[in-house]
Order: sequence, then structure tokens, then C-alpha cells
Amino acid sequence: MSEVRRGTLLGFAAYLMWGVFPLYFPLLGPAGAVEILAHRVLWSLVLVGIILLVRSRSLRTLPRDRRQLLLLVAAAVLIAVNWGVYIWGVNNHHVVETSLGYFVNPLVSVALGVVALGERLRPVQWAAVGLAALGVVVLTIDSGRLPWIALVLASSFGTYGLVKKIVGVPAVEGLVVETAVLTPVALGYVIVGALLGTTTFTMHGADHAFLLVSAGVVTAVPLIAFAGAASRVPLSRLGLMQYVTPTMQFLIGVLIRHEPLPPGRLAGFAVVWVALVLFTVDTATHHRRQLAIPVAPA
Repeated sequence: MSEVRRGTLLGFAAYLMWGVFPLYFPLLGPAGAVEILAHRVLWSLVLVGIILLVRSRSLRTLPRDRRQLLLLVAAAVLIAVNWGVYIWGVNNHHVVETSLGYFVNPLVSVALGVVALGERLRPVQWAAVGLAALGVVVLTIDSGRLPWIALVLASSFGTYGLVKKIVGVPAVEGLVVETAVLTPVALGYVIVGALLGTTTFTMHGADHAFLLVSAGVVTAVPLIAFAGAASRVPLSRLGLMQYVTPTMQFLIGVLIRHEPLPPGRLAGFAVVWVALVLFTVDTATHHRRQLAIPVAPA
């Protein structure tokens, strides 16, 4: 099997696993979003620590540069916000809105590139960003409120991606540091909750405890698969594959969780989808043109 094919399979595996999260997190009830987040952090650290050792890498491979560590602390806070809001949204019947956050995320990432990195957008990209903003306005008017869950998810994950791009640390090592940063808070929450009887880990049987522990595997495995894909697959192909996740989430929200999809809401999503089609076609076209440009001999 070629490396590109292997990477493509790993990419689809990662996006498919992320896509079925709306079916997984409700299984962890009656645990609340914060308790699920705490266990997700704790058991992710255990798993990635084991992976680090299996790969014959010691803790000495972890970043020690002060700037990198500060950036990873910021990344840890951003991903905690993203995970927490996502879990809360899924378990409180907002799966469709969470899917919007990940549909819009590529355009938010582009906008962040303009603001933070001074990147320039092509006219079609500006049109796509404008259309996505219009779609958010339509959804706001239809529901009578800002789709804050989608906006928090898109902005937190987009900023997380920007920070990770700047810090330049491998996926496993980065995740070790990020979860280690969050672990004291997560462990404190679990211990205090157990003492006060306000958490569910030891109160609903072995099956429930096992499901909470499995949150570590569910968190780490897709991230590792994605890292394997990113190192083997062209960015243009990976960019197209990313829409698998929000599409699955949207379909699960509508067809399985039976969340309402009135005409106004569907119209807002349709505007966002048109924006994504424009953005994707323009990106693919630009990539092909760049490949077609002959390289001058040295």
C-alpha cells in the first residue's frame, strides 16, 4: 500500500470517528459536560503517555522552550473550551449547531490567517467568508439568537489550529503537554466531586466507569490517525476530507436525534454550504495552477 493511500485511509478514519461523536457522548450520561471533559483529559494523558513510551520516546523529547510551552498552554485552554462546549452542545440537543461550527471552521481559519499572519485572500475567498457571515446572520434571525455554540467551536478550534501551526510540535508530544497542563484541574474536579458525591464515576456501575475511561481512547486515537494522515496526504486532499465530520454530525442531528430543521435554518445552512463550495473550488483550482507553474532551473 502506498503512503498516500495509507494516509488517505487514516484521514478518513479520523474524520469518521469525529463524525460519530454525537452518538458517543450521550452514552456517558448522567455525567455532565464538565465531568466528561475532566475524564477526557485524564485518560487521554494516560494513553498518549503510553504511546510515547511504546515509541521509545522519553519525556526528554517533550518541548522545553519557554515560548513553545506558553503556546501549548494557550492551546490547552483553547481545546478545553472547544471540547467542553462541544460535549455540552451534543448532550443538550444542539448537534446540528455543533456541525455548523465545523462547517464554518475552515473559513474562520482563513480569516485568522489574514488577521494574525498577514495572509492575503483571493477575491473568491473573500466572497466565501462574506457568504458564511451572511449565513450566520440568517441563522441568527431565524432562531432569534446568535448561534453561539457554532461560533465558539469554530473560533476556538480555528485559533487552536493557528497556535499549533506556530508552535510546530509533533501531535503526540503536543497532546501530552496540553493534557498535562489541564490534568491538575481535571483531577481536582474528579476528586472533589467524588468526595462530595456530585460526580458519577463511581456511582453508576462498572459500565459507566468504563465508558468514562474510554473517553481517553476516543480522544487520542482520531488525533493520532489525523497526524498520520497529515504527514502523508497533500493538504488540498485533507482539506476536502474535513467536511466528512460536520456532514455526519448534521445528518445524525437531523435523522437520528430528530432536531428541528425549519426552512429558515435550512436556508442559513444552504448559504454556508454555498460559501464552502466556492472556497473549496477556488482552493483546488489555485492548487492546480500552482502545480502547473514551471520551476526555473537553478
